[in-house]
Amino acid sequence: MKKIIITLFFALFSMVGFAQMSIESALAEIEANNTTLKTLRQSVEAQKLENRSGIFLPNPEVGFNYLWGTPRSEGNRMDLSLSQSFDIPTLSGLKRKTANEMNSSVDWQYRVDRMAIMLEAKNLLIELTYYNALIKELDVRLAQAVVIENGFKNRFERGDVGKLEYNNVRLNLASIRGEMQRLKTEQTMVASQLKRLNGGLVLSYGTTSFSDLVLESDFDSWYVVAESKSPVLAYVKQEIEVSKRQLSLSKSMSYPTFRAGYMSETIAGTRLDGVSVGLSLPLWENTNRVKQARAALAASQAREEESKQQFYNQLEILYNRALGLSEAAQLYRLSLKDANNSELLKRALDAGQISMLDYMVEMGIYYESITKALEAERDFALSVAELNSYTL
Repeated sequence: MKKIIITLFFALFSMVGFAQMSIESALAEIEANNTTLKTLRQSVEAQKLENRSGIFLPNPEVGFNYLWGTPRSEGNRMDLSLSQSFDIPTLSGLKRKTANEMNSSVDWQYRVDRMAIMLEAKNLLIELTYYNALIKELDVRLAQAVVIENGFKNRFERGDVGKLEYNNVRLNLASIRGEMQRLKTEQTMVASQLKRLNGGLVLSYGTTSFSDLVLESDFDSWYVVAESKSPVLAYVKQEIEVSKRQLSLSKSMSYPTFRAGYMSETIAGTRLDGVSVGLSLPLWENTNRVKQARAALAASQAREEESKQQFYNQLEILYNRALGLSEAAQLYRLSLKDANNSELLKRALDAGQISMLDYMVEMGIYYESITKALEAERDFALSVAELNSYTL
């Protein structure tokens, strides 16, 4: 007996721990294990290195010439040269600044991609909470249906109730079991999606209730904060900075490139040493580059304005929807709290004051209200998750 009690204690303890895992803890686990995020982080590092690969000096050049003289009395000629090309300091500085701006843009792009993955995970966790809650409610209903079925079976065998009413009891139990199977199938599917996001590891998430969510009363005040912290808008804004740097860099590409080095020439026993200098004039190579950079900057600025407008409109629609869903969820919960007749109906059925058909109809209405309340809470939580996705 002592061993059984200890076993039950640890089983209960593990169940409590399983159920108390919060959405935030689950999201932290998913972020640590998600393979896509790991790949994106590696891609970010690779892209940053690529962006900085063109900011250094070009490779030095070494040249060697050996020429045979004709007639042979003229002797042979040997040349040796070593040269290095370099840009003016203004151009070199612009290349470094442009690479830094591009790397900032890569960071913001990663945050946008990460936010999308984390929002998908949070939505799945909300869906799983919904199915966990429904199954919990249905477990109670199923247990009651089993008790009722056993009782009516005994009464039917004694001849106290007819075949019709006993069949209604059996149909009610079968219906609940079928609904339970459907919900568990949906629950398994959502859990599988979370396992995929969690790097193939099972996520032990058994929460059955939605946390208290608060929706700001003033949309415009809330939007100011959302706009300032949105990685999507920050990425678009950063692209403008990159375009500005690219424009300045394109203008500076019209500056000449210099070359300096050492040169040695040996001919007929005579050796000459000295320095060599060169100048490269970009007359044709950069044709239309400045025009293209200006067009890219204008496109980035237009994209920022469009993104801001789309962002505002989308969040305003989501906010209004969330506000309505919040009111609906509260109404359902208040109604269920004040009008829970499940115990009264069970006692009335046991006392023979109502028929099984009446009981099924009344309980069906009650559980339909529970389902609608949970749906409203789920949809409200999904709306709030998308509204606050910039915080993920």
